[in-house]
This record gives sequence, structure tokens and C-alpha cells, in this order.
Amino acid sequence: MPLYESVFIARQDVSAKQVEDLAKAFGKIVNDNGGEVKNTESWGLRSLAYKIKKNRKGHYTLMHLDAPAKAVAEMERNIRLNEDVLRFMTVAIEKLPEGPSPILRQGDDDRDDDKPRYSDDKPRYSDDKPRYSDDKPKFSKEGDA
Repeated sequence: MPLYESVFIARQDVSAKQVEDLAKAFGKIVNDNGGEVKNTESWGLRSLAYKIKKNRKGHYTLMHLDAPAKAVAEMERNIRLNEDVLRFMTVAIEKLPEGPSPILRQGDDDRDDDKPRYSDDKPRYSDDKPRYSDDKPKFSKEGDA
């Protein structure tokens, strides 16, 4: 069966428990139509890029689905009818990702401060020379040009 990734945004005044119930209800629709929900992640209450129906924030939820197209179409139809959902998007994917999504990995920055944060693992500034040269004036005088 095809694999899908679906994200929906619920209104900010809906509780986290109600959003979880929405995700379960949408998952049940997929299961009833011959599909399976592989993974569900709640990204919590996040700011929106712009106001949607007078909301500045929304509860984001990600679902990974292994389902036929008719099951996804029925789930999307029910999402459209639900007034608590502001926006949704479903895309087909090649394979299911392993581990948490990049949104959840954002907060897992448990790195030590002495480790470089760049891909080439080289420190950007060496400790033996200053970042700014003290022997040159920072601002030139009118006659120095």
C-alpha cells in the first residue's frame, strides 16, 4: 500500500486532549477503510506564520499512514468537515522515516558548548588569534584614505 504523511493544524482554543481525540478519530477512519496509522506525533501549540480564521496559534499533529488512496481521501473529507481543523496537508512519501521528525528533534540539542556545531567539525575561530585586529583602526579618519 502507498505511504502518506499527513499534518493537520487544530484551533488554538481546543485542548490537547481534544486534539489527541481528533487524531484518533482520523486514524480510526483510515483503519476502517483498510489502512493503518504507523505513527502519530503531536508537535504541540505553535505559532502560525499568519492569522488563519482569527487564530495566531495552532495545535500541530503529524500522522504517518500506510493506506490505500480511498482511505486517505475519506480521512481528508472528514478533516475538511471538522470545524476545529484550520489547515491540513497530506503528501505521498517513498518510505517511512525512522525516529522522531525534525520538528521534535529541534529541542533535542543536548550538545556540549565546546563541540563545534558545523558539518566540517572545525572550529570557526581559533583561540590563539583575536577575531578583530587591534592594530588597525576600526573607523578611518578623513585623511587616511
